[in-house]
Amino acid sequence: MSSFEIIGGKKLTGEIIPQGAKNEALQVICACLLTSDKVTINNVPAIRDVVKLIELLQALGVNVHKNSPSSYTFQSLEIHYDYFLSPEFRNMAGSLRGSIMILGPLLARYGKGFVFIPGGDKIGRRRLDTHFFGLQKLGASFEYSRSEQVYTVTVAAPGLKGAYMLLDEASVTGTANIIMAAVMAEGMTTIFNAACEPYIFQLCTMLVNMGAIIQGIGSNLLTISGVRVLHGCNHTLLSDMIEVGSFIGLAAMTQSEITIKNVNYQQLGLIPDAFRRLGIIVERKEDDIFIPSQNHYVVESFMDGSIMTIADAPWPGFTPDLISIVLVVATQARGSVLIHQKMFESRLFFVDKLIDMGAKIILCDPHRATVIGLDHQYPLRGIRMSSPDIRAGVALLIAALSAEGKSVIDNIEQIDRGYQIIDTRLQNLGASILRIPG
Repeated sequence: MSSFEIIGGKKLTGEIIPQGAKNEALQVICACLLTSDKVTINNVPAIRDVVKLIELLQALGVNVHKNSPSSYTFQSLEIHYDYFLSPEFRNMAGSLRGSIMILGPLLARYGKGFVFIPGGDKIGRRRLDTHFFGLQKLGASFEYSRSEQVYTVTVAAPGLKGAYMLLDEASVTGTANIIMAAVMAEGMTTIFNAACEPYIFQLCTMLVNMGAIIQGIGSNLLTISGVRVLHGCNHTLLSDMIEVGSFIGLAAMTQSEITIKNVNYQQLGLIPDAFRRLGIIVERKEDDIFIPSQNHYVVESFMDGSIMTIADAPWPGFTPDLISIVLVVATQARGSVLIHQKMFESRLFFVDKLIDMGAKIILCDPHRATVIGLDHQYPLRGIRMSSPDIRAGVALLIAALSAEGKSVIDNIEQIDRGYQIIDTRLQNLGASILRIPG
């Protein structure tokens, strides 16, 4: 288990370029299974989850050519179904939550698939019901088995047929899986309460470029007319909006002057405004964001004078992946903030580490925390801690970079799952961060 050793309290400066969007990458790479033609995807981040998914597709028989460090060409001529029954597939798929999204394309093109209930972050219950509900509506049948504490799902769909469905939750990965199955289903599929995150917009745009017929892209009501064959295309990923938000928070916490390049500003939704509510200056310069050095940032209050509340919500609401970052940034604001994490019941449990660092936080319940800002008058102090998941890990990293003294963060493999060579990129801004191999 590797660690980061950080000497905090240094102001950073410079430019940083966000990686390609992790969540989009996981979806569009799975979509390559829908055609036997070549599909080229650019701006692919070199992070653990994406690399593992590419390795999984290679093991299934997909030809993968690396054109450059961030560009891949995929060609799915045939699938080795024997691999699904191997321990290697169980281990790889079980540790990668994004692997669930190979199911929709496999059912659409081949009529069968296998799923091992995947792992991922320990942030609470993350249901797969929406995936299964939507695929069942299209005609898929599921057979469940369990051995040695592992759930295996065998799925058959000799002929998918379009259907109307109202999703019980606007699941991003669930919506993606259903869309990828529906684009080759016979007839028309209507998906109401579909997720409409930029990742889904990008996936639908790519599928249309491959020959799919999708109406309502960017909304929560999608209408899909099935086609028999899809062809290849060239697709470029958006910048990762979670990285953009993380770097805004990093600049504020370390009182640094940072320019974040090529952010795809129009696709950021409420992210810049959420940080502005904390008093952080977020300047748009064409498609870049400039964060000036601030000695203080003052939390806004609502018009009636009540305490500022920042809560997550399905898109176009504030993304839950940045709740951890906003919480950390609030610890050095001037004023108090109520952080309400609605979607996952364990995502706030990392606040005990921030409290050990000197933050003033009251954990009201698993979903709500009140943060009393220290206004940079009392710096956090460095401690040893462990990264519980991707987003909390980076939040703790930001806290450590602002803290006095040395911090050590263990289990940084969690951070590597979502952030590409983050230590090297932060070093280029002047951060004192060293990777200690495990």
